[in-house]
Amino acid sequence: DDYMAGLGTVINAAAIILGAFIGLLLKKAIPERMKKSIVQALSLATVAIGLIGVVTAACTVKNGAVESRYSLLMVISIAAGTFIGALCDIEARLDRLGEIMQKKFASGSSMFAEGFVTASLVFCIGSMAILGSLRDGIYHDPTILITKGMIDGVMSVIFASTLGVGVVFSAATVVLYQGIITACASLLAPLLTEAVIAQLSLVGSILIIGIGLNLLYEPKLKLANMLPSVFVPLVWYIIRSVIK
Repeated sequence: DDYMAGLGTVINAAAIILGAFIGLLLKKAIPERMKKSIVQALSLATVAIGLIGVVTAACTVKNGAVESRYSLLMVISIAAGTFIGALCDIEARLDRLGEIMQKKFASGSSMFAEGFVTASLVFCIGSMAILGSLRDGIYHDPTILITKGMIDGVMSVIFASTLGVGVVFSAATVVLYQGIITACASLLAPLLTEAVIAQLSLVGSILIIGIGLNLLYEPKLKLANMLPSVFVPLVWYIIRSVIK
């Protein structure tokens, strides 16, 4: 088999970079008031994507009635994950990384760090990143990540046209995040049951809603500090399996 594991992530990152450069070219052609309207529209769309994810993951139909599930685990995951993230101060570290990259590559861009952090969160949070990377690593099937790349590419056009060149460098975050999951695919696959995937998606969708709110309102939620929350359901599943 000549397939290169991680090809899906490479294609995904390339789509983000291409979309971001198109967005940067369009940036000069879009009036400032129109950029503001686009950001507001994108914010609402992001919130909607998050809400759809929450409903899909948290609701099930039994005997014709809609029932919610995983609510308690979601609350615990958000609380525990945010505690860990705040302890490590992930938000400040990502901001510093963005500022360092800004000085090296885009000294004139005041929104570099915001574009880098926002796009990184959008492109990495969600079940497609996890499931696509696992499928790429185990079955050598990049289909999910290629589909994700097309979606990310379109979003990066809009992000780059409004938030600037920092969006280009979010591709590096995607390569690192999805690359690690692909490399560890054979170890992670047995742990990701249907229930665990739904729980990961639920917490991830809550954070996606937060991204949309951050684009709309001040003060900003420290979403990077909440990132460990996504993995709390997986850790809980491992603990339960060991106790049993």
